[in-house]
Amino acid sequence: MIYKFCTETDTGLTRANNEDSVAFDELAGLAVLADGMGGYNAGEVASGMATTLIKTELGRWLTETGGRAGSRDIRRAMEICVDNANKSIFNAASTHAQYSGMGTTLVVGVFQGRSLLLGHIGDSRCYRWRKGALVQITRDHSLLQEQIDAGLLTPQQAAMSMNKNLVTRALGVENAVALELNECQVEDGDLYLMCSDGLSDMVSDAGIAEILERRVSLAQRAQSLIHAANEQGGRDNITVLLAQAEAVPESRGMVSRLLGK
Repeated sequence: MIYKFCTETDTGLTRANNEDSVAFDELAGLAVLADGMGGYNAGEVASGMATTLIKTELGRWLTETGGRAGSRDIRRAMEICVDNANKSIFNAASTHAQYSGMGTTLVVGVFQGRSLLLGHIGDSRCYRWRKGALVQITRDHSLLQEQIDAGLLTPQQAAMSMNKNLVTRALGVENAVALELNECQVEDGDLYLMCSDGLSDMVSDAGIAEILERRVSLAQRAQSLIHAANEQGGRDNITVLLAQAEAVPESRGMVSRLLGK
């Protein structure tokens, strides 16, 4: 399986600066997206620290292992790198008054072979588009999601709530944080969308699905998602990352094996 990545980010129509951050390492099969929070430019600092530190540390480790690491080792490496990023952000917030209270959501994915190891913290999301169906494969760490789980709100009521941005878990706000990790099997043709809530709060799942099924380039679909969020008001920063899975043809795989690649 090979993976193609594409990202787009936009400040939106109402914010003065962009506190989202996104990065990927195609060689390592690594994708990272973060949505910062905090006063002044602190959210921007937190999200930038998260994506930079995780891409650098985890990307280096994945490249050095050359795709030979097992699922358990990758999980442990993800947890260690996220913990290091969490401590770095927390320490910066604790020692610099202008960064006090900063934190960030996080979605991080490692795509290797036919497997995706997906970790997340907060309410930034990952969706999978497969054979005409869109599925949200992360579960928000938010007050609204807890209310839905408890039966206090329906998903329809939650969609109209004014409390969409109250997360129950974030990177960098405490000395330790739990990364929720799940493993997904990847199929040929799968398209994965990571996004900040600037997209998911503005555009319905049906609207996202309509854009993802278009037979245009990844870049065009990413741009269309940003445009759709802004058309609905663009009340927050909007960031998307698309990862397309394509099976390697058998003949190409045989040649690669003969060449030792």
